[in-house]
Amino acid sequence: MPSFTARTAEEMDAIAPDVIKAIGPSRVVAMDAPMGAGKTTLVKAICKALGTPSVVNSPTFAIINDYELPGGKAVYHFDLYRLKSIEEAFNMGFDEYFYSGNYCFVEWPAIAEDILPEDAKVLTITVNPDGSRTVTVS
Repeated sequence: MPSFTARTAEEMDAIAPDVIKAIGPSRVVAMDAPMGAGKTTLVKAICKALGTPSVVNSPTFAIINDYELPGGKAVYHFDLYRLKSIEEAFNMGFDEYFYSGNYCFVEWPAIAEDILPEDAKVLTITVNPDGSRTVTVS
């Protein structure tokens, strides 16, 4: 399992290209990390590395944000923290997003585990004692 460490939020930009390579051909990425660990910061860094001109921010209240990529592709960024059931995810059409061929980064993915594609990757962000973050792709 490849791991990358960022000492600061700015260093997330530096590790983002390596994280993208580690994700490989998978397009759905479940993000496993505690609150405040840097999930949205990492998605911002990945979107920047992918070339999005969009402003990337947390989808906490919108539940899903989409960002345009060059060439007409998109990145979908989910925050499922407020969902109460898998039915809510189905009703919002999440399975269609997950099988769209576009990147899907899913914060708080536990509620949607049953509809994530089999090839979904997991990004685990660990907050280290010195405040740095270690990102592991599995």
